[in-house]
Amino acid sequence: MRERVLITGGAGYIGSVLTPLLLNKGYEVTVLDNFMYSQNSLADACQYKTFAVVQGDCRNKATVKPLVEKADIVIPLAALVGAPLCERDKTAAETTNYEAVAMLCKLASPRQKILIPITNSGYGIGEKNRHCTEKSPLRPISLYGVTKVKAEKVALERENSLSLRLATVFGMSPRMRLDLLVNDFVYRAVHDRALLVFEGHFKRNYIHIRDVARVFLHGIKHFSIMKGKPYNVGLDDANLSKLELCAIIKKHLPKFTYLEAPVGEDPDKRDYIVSNARIAKAGFKPHWSLDDGIKELIKGFTILQNNRYSNV
Repeated sequence: MRERVLITGGAGYIGSVLTPLLLNKGYEVTVLDNFMYSQNSLADACQYKTFAVVQGDCRNKATVKPLVEKADIVIPLAALVGAPLCERDKTAAETTNYEAVAMLCKLASPRQKILIPITNSGYGIGEKNRHCTEKSPLRPISLYGVTKVKAEKVALERENSLSLRLATVFGMSPRMRLDLLVNDFVYRAVHDRALLVFEGHFKRNYIHIRDVARVFLHGIKHFSIMKGKPYNVGLDDANLSKLELCAIIKKHLPKFTYLEAPVGEDPDKRDYIVSNARIAKAGFKPHWSLDDGIKELIKGFTILQNNRYSNV
C-alpha cells in the first residue's frame, strides 16, 4: 500500500522539488498551499493520479484536519521564510511558522510521522572555530529563527517526529527564490557582474535544494532509527564566509567583481560553522557540491532575467 504524504506549503521553493521526487518514488502526495505567489510550479505534478492539491490556509483547522486524517506522513513546509518577510508581518510569521505546526502536532495521531524543516540560523552567532552540533544551544535572533525553533520544539515533544535543521539552501527550483544567499550572489554575478558585500567574514553552511528533497526521502525511509532527534543538513566542505563564497563564484565567472562594504547587517546575525556528522551517521550523503550548484544557477539565470522570484 502506498504511503500518503501531506505537504503544507508544497508549492514553494522546496516543495516544488520535493513533491515530484516523492511522486516519482511511488508516494501519494497531497499539497496544501495558498499559492500566494501565483506560482504554477506543480503543473507537471498534475499528471499523477497519486497527486492531489488543495488551495487553502495551513492555519485553518477546518481545512487541515481532514487532510491530516488521511496522511501517514506530514511535512510542514508552509512558512514565512526569511527574517525580512517575518518582520514585515509578525502576526503571520507567528501563526504560520509556529502555531500552524503546533496545531498539526495536536491533530496528528501518535502513529503519524512528522518531518519538520527548520533553519540552522537558530544557532545565531556561533563560537569562533567551534562547530555547532545538534547539542549546541539554540540562540535565534530574528523572529524567523525564533518561530522555527519553537516549531521544532513542539514537533519533537511528540513521539513520532524528526527535525531537519537546514543550512542555507541554494539551487534551481520551479518556484525559484533569488533572496537566498548563493542564489542572490550568483544572480548578481551573472547580471550585474558586481556585488557589494557586508559582513563579509560571517560564515554559514550551505546545501543544494535537491539534496534537501533527498534528505526528506531519506528521513521517511529511515524514520524508525532517526525519529525523536534534530539533524543538521549541510555540506561539510561548505562552511564558508560570504567573501569565500564570492571567490568561488568568481572562479566560474572571472568578470565578477566584489567589494566589502563597511555598512549593512544580517538581521539573523548568522555567523557559525556547522557539523553535519549526525545526519552522515544516519546514512545520508549529499550529492550536489557548491560548484555543481553554481554551474546550475548560471544556466538558470541565463533563463531568469528579473528579480521577482524572491520572498522580500
